Amino acid sequence: MKALTKVAENHHHPNVAQTEGVRSKFLKEVKRDYWLYLMLLPGVIYFLIFRYLPMWGLVIAFQNYMPFLGISKSEWVGFAHFHALFSSPDFWMLLRNTAILAAYNIFLFFPLPIIIALMLNEVRHEVFKKFVVLLVYVPHFLSWVIVVSFFYFFFTIENGIVNEILQSLGFQKVHFLDSTRWFRPMVTLEVIWKETGWGTIIFMAALAGVNPQLYEAARMDGANRWRQLYHITLPSIRSTIVILLILRLGSFLDTGFEQIYLMLNTLNREVGEVFDTYVYTVGILGGQFGFSAAVGMFKSVIGLVLVLLTNRLAKKFGEEGIY
Repeated sequence: MKALTKVAENHHHPNVAQTEGVRSKFLKEVKRDYWLYLMLLPGVIYFLIFRYLPMWGLVIAFQNYMPFLGISKSEWVGFAHFHALFSSPDFWMLLRNTAILAAYNIFLFFPLPIIIALMLNEVRHEVFKKFVVLLVYVPHFLSWVIVVSFFYFFFTIENGIVNEILQSLGFQKVHFLDSTRWFRPMVTLEVIWKETGWGTIIFMAALAGVNPQLYEAARMDGANRWRQLYHITLPSIRSTIVILLILRLGSFLDTGFEQIYLMLNTLNREVGEVFDTYVYTVGILGGQFGFSAAVGMFKSVIGLVLVLLTNRLAKKFGEEGIY
């Protein structure tokens, strides 16, 4: 009788049995792989503390925030900070500079790790491959202060190695670090030198998961290296490329503060000032914390919109996307 009653209840509430089944399966997986979940725990705690809890502080974007009053007692100003940002004469300059630098990173930097990973995947000499990977990967661990110092040493107008070589060849010295023309290429070149190795490692890991039997079957059918690349390699890592591109677009307006701030000077500020440095000079140094939060929220909203649009576009082309 009890069994019939339970069957009848599950018949009327099918979601109950389904939920219990999912819960039981999840508990079994946790019990089986508890060490993996323990290793995951520090990362979860980090994101909860440093990524999710600080979201409460976004409320100061709508306040005239005073540190000695706190969030609860600061004056509520609504969208005044956003109006000040959008009506500022510097807004379009900041948006243009940030968008151009971000486009440089997307179109010039993003493909390079893919290209290098594909080239290294064709190398059969393991020692040489490991040496090249190490060579391009090491700069990732250098701070931006060191990277900018290196470029200053090479490209400065006074005794810079590149300018000394140009002068010895009969050319005039070039103001690489002070010129509005060279600022964006220099910033992009620094990003390429520093971060290409990190992206290469990610794509090489994706390439390691390609089934070798696919290449053997292709060779038996007479496919050369280029056809193997086009029909096997690229389709196998396409999902990784799409996911990383979506994530990159999510931080489209995050050009980085430290690198840009170190490269800025009075001569190139017209093309080098971006939202991150503007927040620091106007918001933080000027004590306008609410205004700084408003600029940060604006950047986050743009990033969210780009992620949603590109993810939807990826799904239309048959990719999984990030959710």
